[in-house]
Amino acid sequence: MLPGKTYTPEMVLGIVRRRFWVVVVPVAVMAALTATIVKRLPDMYWAETVILVVPQKVPESYVKSTVTETLESRVQSIKPTILSRTRLEQIITEFNLYPEERQRRPMEDVVAHMRNDDVAIGTRGGDSFSISYVGPQPVQVMEVTNRLASLFIDESLRDRLSQAQGTDKFLESQLQDAKAKLVEKEKRLEEYRRVHAGELPSQISSNLQQVETAQKGLSDTRESINRDRDRRLMLEQQLADLQKPRVADALAPATPNDVPTSTQQQLALAEAQVASLEAAGFKSGHPDLDQARRRVRDLRAKVTAEANALPTDTPGLVSPAEADRQRRITDLQGQIAELDRQIKYKQDDEKRLQAAAEDAQRRADALPTRESELTELMRDYSTLEGSYNSLLAKKQESQIAANLEQRQIGEQFRLLDQARLPERPFSPNRAKYNMMGAGIGLAIGLALLGLLEYRDRTFRTDEDLRGAVGLPVLAVIPVMQSDADRRRATWRALLTHGALASVVVMCLVVFIRAVR
Repeated sequence: MLPGKTYTPEMVLGIVRRRFWVVVVPVAVMAALTATIVKRLPDMYWAETVILVVPQKVPESYVKSTVTETLESRVQSIKPTILSRTRLEQIITEFNLYPEERQRRPMEDVVAHMRNDDVAIGTRGGDSFSISYVGPQPVQVMEVTNRLASLFIDESLRDRLSQAQGTDKFLESQLQDAKAKLVEKEKRLEEYRRVHAGELPSQISSNLQQVETAQKGLSDTRESINRDRDRRLMLEQQLADLQKPRVADALAPATPNDVPTSTQQQLALAEAQVASLEAAGFKSGHPDLDQARRRVRDLRAKVTAEANALPTDTPGLVSPAEADRQRRITDLQGQIAELDRQIKYKQDDEKRLQAAAEDAQRRADALPTRESELTELMRDYSTLEGSYNSLLAKKQESQIAANLEQRQIGEQFRLLDQARLPERPFSPNRAKYNMMGAGIGLAIGLALLGLLEYRDRTFRTDEDLRGAVGLPVLAVIPVMQSDADRRRATWRALLTHGALASVVVMCLVVFIRAVR
């Protein structure tokens, strides 16, 4: 390329006209070569089937399905199973696919080729997806495509049924665990209520009522005991008054040798001694006073026994007044004994009521602790009960959903558009490849043209010389050739153009035969 040379459109056209064969020959050669190669490529046929997702026949408001995957997720989950080596190898053997490849390559490579290059699975919208297969035989392509579609439909039914049954079994196991925990918690609550019976928060009113009743009964019992004790003191006073007439005789001066001879006299003397001790200020609990009172009780019992032992028909032993006095004494002694028994019984009742009041008060005092413990137990029980009820409801729903899938009235895959027999191959696209070959040849020719022009340093015009040396051209001397030189140049040009034209014509013939 000459320095400082500029190209005009006329110059470019001149270069193309001068180097015409540099562009045409690569185009012709590449077009013929591409057409020949493309013609040898095998025809590939393509078949497609469309599968529609049909929703379940029972409304979702009545039966909620346990399979909630989207269409794309379900297709992606089933796809590895359908395209597994076992399934594809079975299809290859059944339809005798890839016979040449199976002779040259291991089955694993053939299956991988079919999975990666010939089978295509893709969604076409929210409720359908397509399955396509590519192969050299149109009938085989159609049959294989339909077989893949049937495998997808069958696998979808099995997968949905398996998911529904798996969900049902899982919920069943969770339900049994929740039930066991709930029963255990119920036993703990039952044991707690049994151990702390009477101290539970629900029994607070009963405990308070028992405390109030026991305290009222205790108060009434104590008042009754006090009344009985007052009555006993009054009876003892009356008894002492009845026994006073003989006290004077018992207290009469006696000689040193005088000793009370009768039981009545001994009783009178003992009662007088008790009276004197009480008058002296001795209280109950003093040994002397207690001993004197015990002697009085013993003598009274003895007098009563003697009075009962006297014959009724013995005349003149006692006077009527004495007998009446003895009867009144005996009656008073019986009343005192009865009061003693009542007082003892009421004292026992007082102890019982006191214990009952203390026990009821203890249960009432334990209420805050029991309430806190029971609240904690009931909180866990309520949580377990809610979990159990929730699992029970879900278990029933999952069982209904499993029955729905088992009867095949749930969501299903249905063949919407069955694969048809391909009428013409879809690959290779020979026209496209031929155009690409011609385009590559044109690119090669233009590249050669540019390379030759870049390396060409010939001065073809005076402008080329003027631009290279920067001097004006004064004269141009034409090339001097003899007739022989001109003839040789002419023949050389004719041979060159003829050879190149022959090459172009041969390439054109090859191209036309290849594209027919």
